[in-house]
Amino acid sequence: MESQLAIPRRSEIARAHKARGGHVAAVLPIHYPRALLRAFNVLPMEVWGPPGVDPSRGAAHLQPYVCSIVRNALSFLDSGGVDIADLVLVPHACDSLQGLGSILIDFVNPKQPVLPLYLPRGQGEAAVDYLADEMLGLYRRLEEIFGRSPSDAQLIESIEREEAADQLLSQLHGRRCEISLSDFEFYRLLRSREYLPAETFSDLARRTLESAGGHAEKGIPIVLSGIVPEPMNVLRSVSEMGGRVVGDDLACCGRRLYPRGKSPDPFLRMAESLLGGPPDPTRGSPIAERLGHLQGLVTAAGAKGVIFYDIKFCEPELFDHPGLRTGLQQAAIPSVVVEVELSDALPSHALTRIEAFLEMLA
Repeated sequence: MESQLAIPRRSEIARAHKARGGHVAAVLPIHYPRALLRAFNVLPMEVWGPPGVDPSRGAAHLQPYVCSIVRNALSFLDSGGVDIADLVLVPHACDSLQGLGSILIDFVNPKQPVLPLYLPRGQGEAAVDYLADEMLGLYRRLEEIFGRSPSDAQLIESIEREEAADQLLSQLHGRRCEISLSDFEFYRLLRSREYLPAETFSDLARRTLESAGGHAEKGIPIVLSGIVPEPMNVLRSVSEMGGRVVGDDLACCGRRLYPRGKSPDPFLRMAESLLGGPPDPTRGSPIAERLGHLQGLVTAAGAKGVIFYDIKFCEPELFDHPGLRTGLQQAAIPSVVVEVELSDALPSHALTRIEAFLEMLA
């Protein structure tokens, strides 16, 4: 039996925030400065697709080989799915998301302002400076839209609140083996970071950590890599097949374990934190770094293999697969690739591949 966490729904959180005089931003994947938005009393609510959306509206503007996260997001926005939002933020994590930003600005013209955010591809001081400048530009756009100018002290207060929530998120990942939640419920909790205010998420995380000390469900330990585990029932299916997710390299979860920034300047501090996260192909991380990170996850969690669970046509993921799988094979770590479309129910062929992989690991 799965325990049920009392996690508020997105719609009720958005309505409650607006009822208190706040604003809402619909945010596309993957990396963006939560603290900057919250300093303007804007609550970010992330749009990972979503699944179960009629993709036809998005398909009218996009090539058939564009990933379903972007296609579904465009359909969702165009059909009024984010009408509660006061702005749309589109980080340029990949060519498809960059194209989506252009389509929204030049063709679809939603009622909300559309703000792009350009992310550097790489690391180092120059990348941090570049991203800090991008965030300063975003600050100025938010100033124009909302007519307020948060001080550096207010920005730092917002940053510290988000950093505290990120540290709790990291603790949840690190203590997975002590938390008696099914994979489905555990990832519901982790993914609530996508829309809950930092203080609400932190309260949930603390209560979960305080009750930790038991043992997670038993099963064949695996690491899950990819963009987003949708449909979420895939986690129930893995459990029913005898598997157990003991670590992840997911863009929506494990790749966003951000460290605290160090600079006294709020924009540099946000940039340091965001660029200090685990390796990610959407930030141009070298394959060698990604491979080392995956091997570290496998070793630390005692996993027996890696499942690459990916959205079809996701180019950043697909470019890295050959090198990653070859490196894992050389390290005697089995892996399998499963591709899905967000618009579809979990296909039988995907379940068959996962089941066969788990049987091989048993």
